[in-house]
Amino acid sequence: MNKYKCIIFDCDGVLVDSEPISIQILVDMANSYGANIDLVYGMKHFKGSFFDACKNKIAQLTDIPIPNSFQEDYRKQSFEAFKKNMQPVKGVQAVLNNLSIPFCVASSGPEDKIRLNLGLAGLLPYFENNIFSCYAINKWKPDPAVFLWAAETMEFKPSDCLVVEDSLSGVRAAKNGGFDVFGFTAHDYNNELENEATKTFNSMDLLLELI
Repeated sequence: MNKYKCIIFDCDGVLVDSEPISIQILVDMANSYGANIDLVYGMKHFKGSFFDACKNKIAQLTDIPIPNSFQEDYRKQSFEAFKKNMQPVKGVQAVLNNLSIPFCVASSGPEDKIRLNLGLAGLLPYFENNIFSCYAINKWKPDPAVFLWAAETMEFKPSDCLVVEDSLSGVRAAKNGGFDVFGFTAHDYNNELENEATKTFNSMDLLLELI
């Protein structure tokens, strides 16, 4: 671990296996307004996007107006589903236990969601004081702001940090900020990361071998 002095992890899909849960809720809600989409569509179009972008895409698919309560309803339903089904990404706890450099999490989700999911997955103690949410700065990936904020707070330059991401918008955000970024491809249904990330890997067990 000579090159990197800090690792910045994305949350959903990298630390916690939340995306199939949350996106299925979004798909089901969209279909209740006539969108007629499935999880494959959801993973392709919603994965890694901030909520307003997902909502706008759903609005384009439906004839029924999306209510103002849509985000609140989604958060409520997804949080309940998380409480029943949340698991850490396989192998990630062993990675965290064996890291000898500082690390943090930077996510597009609200901080309460990040904390809930990490807590349910048993990972919150690893990140308690090092959580960075796009909602805190109102800038979302592929804008690199959340990664730049995390690096500055952790007292490292972007060139000293490695970002671990599983979405194309996240990979591009890291690159836009001058970071090396490893793409976790276990759920890369669109094969988008191979030509964008600094390196790719499909099993969390491999991460320690790559850094």
